[in-house]
Amino acid sequence: MSDIFTKANVAVITGAARGIGRAVALKCAARGMKLVLADVIADELATVAAAAKAMGAPEALAVLTDVSDMKAVSQLAEVAYQQFGAVHFLMNNAAIGDGGGTFENYENWQRLMGVNMWGVINGVQAFVPRMIAGGEAGLVVNTGSKQGITCPPGNAAYNASKAAVKVVTEQLAHELRAAAPGRIAAHLLIPGWTFTGINGSRLDAEKPAGAWSAAQVADFMFEGIARGDFYILCPDNETPRELDEKRMAWAIGDIIENRPALSRWHPDHKDAFATFLKG
Repeated sequence: MSDIFTKANVAVITGAARGIGRAVALKCAARGMKLVLADVIADELATVAAAAKAMGAPEALAVLTDVSDMKAVSQLAEVAYQQFGAVHFLMNNAAIGDGGGTFENYENWQRLMGVNMWGVINGVQAFVPRMIAGGEAGLVVNTGSKQGITCPPGNAAYNASKAAVKVVTEQLAHELRAAAPGRIAAHLLIPGWTFTGINGSRLDAEKPAGAWSAAQVADFMFEGIARGDFYILCPDNETPRELDEKRMAWAIGDIIENRPALSRWHPDHKDAFATFLKG
């Protein structure tokens, strides 16, 4: 379904002011797509919309949207359909990173889950039924994270939100096979270490050597969609796919082998995990 990214088709991207959303928006613009760009950062969103037009987008609407608010996301859908009559590519990408451990930062948990989890659910429910009813081909990409699969200690809220995105997207893909077979597909984008707005405030302004840029992730996403990948698992400059696969296999092995939760970080299993990686 890579032919979705063609002139005259319409893309809706949340979290478009920065990072991966911005990179995908500009690449869609370069392909001549019409854009509806959503974020809560007004000035940067307007800048991206202007840049998109300069790169070839016939139209690029900047719509201030808090994706945690279903009314706001429904209004975003109204704007898109009133202006263009159809949506062909939906990217539920908006996310924040400040969460916390399991017994701290309750307000942060609520806000993070509102954006990262409910933002995706709201986007799916506001747009996908209309995409199905419209009768045209379409794609939905939800932005997950490796942290939603291996769940490293340190930010339980973020991990939980991205684990939820994985489950929602898997279920969506399954349901679309019956609701719009061969016409609308869903994909889970799984970035690795990416230099974006989420982590940029905690890192030097210059991209660390080990991280991928948002543009690299966007390119890999388009390649993954063209291949038909559901799980678009991105490497980075430090972590090849083989290492990701072993970490994920060990994580699910905690259940199968009845090991302690997150045993990769458990002192009693440190040596066993190191041996597993070498094998």
